[in-house]
Amino acid sequence: MPTAVDAALGPPNGAASPVERPAADRPNAQPPAAWRAALAEGLGTFALVFAGCGAVVVDAQTGALGHVGVALTFGLVVMAAIYAVGEVSGAHINPAVTVAFWASGRFPAARVGPYVAAQVAGAVVASAVVAALFPDSATLGQTAPAGTALQSLGLEAVLTSLLMFVILGVAVGAKEVGLLAGVAIGGVVAFEAMMGGPVSGASMNPARSIGPALVGLATGTSDLSSLWVYLVGPTAGALLAVPAYRAVYGDRAPSPFARTL
Repeated sequence: MPTAVDAALGPPNGAASPVERPAADRPNAQPPAAWRAALAEGLGTFALVFAGCGAVVVDAQTGALGHVGVALTFGLVVMAAIYAVGEVSGAHINPAVTVAFWASGRFPAARVGPYVAAQVAGAVVASAVVAALFPDSATLGQTAPAGTALQSLGLEAVLTSLLMFVILGVAVGAKEVGLLAGVAIGGVVAFEAMMGGPVSGASMNPARSIGPALVGLATGTSDLSSLWVYLVGPTAGALLAVPAYRAVYGDRAPSPFARTL
């Protein structure tokens, strides 16, 4: 096993460096096992919902973060998740993104179900932890329309479509990886949360809305009457981004399954 000193001094007599490259950077590296990818999705979505919805709850109780602080928390945790698990699962952490990647031809249909199940499970577990830490919370960070349901439906569709367009532009195949992918995607999440948060909650993610809604139902603080808005709106918006991306990029759009998981 080479030491830090060995790495600093370099190999003796011009020999090849003994320092091994990370597995993901090696040529012809095998893709992660399906269960590892699903686990990464669950952990990434857990982080998103725990930090994001946790920020909503903390701000409601203390007023310390403000609307901008909550929006930045969502953007920053998405950025962190992309850098943390992007090489393993692609860091979709969003059922709408997974479905759109499948619709774009970049993601195999057999992986959609396990990914979505892992994302929802991660969101539910995160919401349960938030509920345990903040038992007096009235909402657990749930999303609900401030105006009409149709207004929030349209807003969620547009916000998610813009987000998915950016994701398609920076992703490699169905993976959100690369030096600036996290910055670009996290930045979009943050500014869209700033704009749309006061109106619809700016969910852009069915799992993010399902988690606190289901846990809130168990604790008696949830109303599922508007949950459909956050299932239909983001999914429809993400799917609309696929033909829009192809229309803009044409032949320059990445080939289907250019880098599948």
